[in-house]
Amino acid sequence: MSFKPARRPHFFYTTSPLPCPYVPGRTERKVVTELAGVSAETLHDRLSRGGFRRSHNIAYAPVCPNCNACVPIRIRAQEFGPDRTQRRIERRNADLLVQEMPPRATAEQYGLFQVYQLARHGDGDMSSMSFYDYRAMVEDTPIETSMVEFRLPGGRLVGACLADRLEDGVSAVYSFFDTDLPQRSLGTYAIIWLVRRAVELRLENVYLGYWVEESRKMSYKAKFSPSEVLRGGQWRAFGEPAGHLPGLVSQIA
Repeated sequence: MSFKPARRPHFFYTTSPLPCPYVPGRTERKVVTELAGVSAETLHDRLSRGGFRRSHNIAYAPVCPNCNACVPIRIRAQEFGPDRTQRRIERRNADLLVQEMPPRATAEQYGLFQVYQLARHGDGDMSSMSFYDYRAMVEDTPIETSMVEFRLPGGRLVGACLADRLEDGVSAVYSFFDTDLPQRSLGTYAIIWLVRRAVELRLENVYLGYWVEESRKMSYKAKFSPSEVLRGGQWRAFGEPAGHLPGLVSQIA
């Protein structure tokens, strides 16, 4: 007789209300759960398809009262068709040296991260992160994760992107870049590079997190085509009618 151990129960928790970082005057709440143990990869895949994101060893999704502004969005990598602007950005950055490496934090990365935070998000919580906080963000991962570095031909680091590998795609966890090089549009190029990498790996999607129509900070995520958003419990082509949007937790139950 074989013995099958009991399945470990999995718990979800709701955070306390906080001011919304995207839409002024609204309140943010999240449902969170731990990613740990031998099932961490499988759980992360399942939750990602249900609209969750990862930070450290935690998966989270918004469950804000009376608000569905945060909409999960992903690019269909195999069908991606860059527009004229994106093609120009890709050509402009063809000289960059790109290296995909294990998730290891360096002082060089942290220096660029600090400059980026002060330039783009000086009033945010991440602007005060110490090197040890940054290292935890990069290295505290229970799943397959990589750090993609973008360098000028001379070797100077000008961009980086922390990305997770999923069963059906790649998830962009966090990216930062040299804001003194606006002509390169490095944030857009990092996403294009992830799409090209997903195609090489024969993966279907590049997950970009949440698109918030009312937030200018999130508007860039809707510029990649074709893309899909998670509405009504289903991934639908961007632009389709929203329909009913149930809670994200029910979608992965």
